[in-house]
Amino acid sequence: MPFLILSDIHGNGDALRAVLEDAKGRYDQILSLGDLVGYGAEPNEVVNWVRENTAACIRGNHDRACTGLDSIEHYNPAARASAVWTQAALEPRNLEYLQRLPRGPLPVQSARGSFDLVHGSPLDEDDYLVTAADVSHIRSLLETQLSFFGHTHLQGGFLITRGGVQRIAPGRILELEPDHYYLVNPGSVGQPRDGDPRAAYALYSPEARVVEFRRADYDVAKAAARIREAGLPESLALRLHRGT
Repeated sequence: MPFLILSDIHGNGDALRAVLEDAKGRYDQILSLGDLVGYGAEPNEVVNWVRENTAACIRGNHDRACTGLDSIEHYNPAARASAVWTQAALEPRNLEYLQRLPRGPLPVQSARGSFDLVHGSPLDEDDYLVTAADVSHIRSLLETQLSFFGHTHLQGGFLITRGGVQRIAPGRILELEPDHYYLVNPGSVGQPRDGDPRAAYALYSPEARVVEFRRADYDVAKAAARIREAGLPESLALRLHRGT
């Protein structure tokens, strides 16, 4: 039963549609790691789709910020402007859906045992796991061998062994060893920040114990034009082209 793993869609319906086309026929269930909204100009389209199609979804920090659950004072000006715009644009049922999303870790059962969905890290939904050092301080506290996380918009993740923590490069295929721990990031669908503007996602097959990292081309210019037409900050449109 392969899973389609999505994270950080950020209101980018064009990127989401490209991922779904690229992944067509390759999965049975869809899981989301949060940050459905913020930055992009299609929050209702994205949330409507997630509500109707995902088997499980957890909240991200922008889901909280864009629905009034968190203060946006510490956000940068573009993110604040986006959060204010998104909250005003969201349909009431979508606002309520986002406010009720559970926090991670959220366990998911599969034919080969369970794995967790988290947004930031297994210990704190707002933590950024960017370097091996970020993972080292939580290494001894991990209870689940496989967790999928987002938040950083960087495809790849970390392998945790008795010898230490190693970065997982976003190559095509990752084969999971039974005695190791893994923190796997599918990358961002709607706003990659690894220098590759293509939409990022992952497929996970529990039976084969394999994660496949994938990228999907989409019409970045169209998504950027939607941002401009919505009156959102120009920087949010430009970064789609850069993938940063």
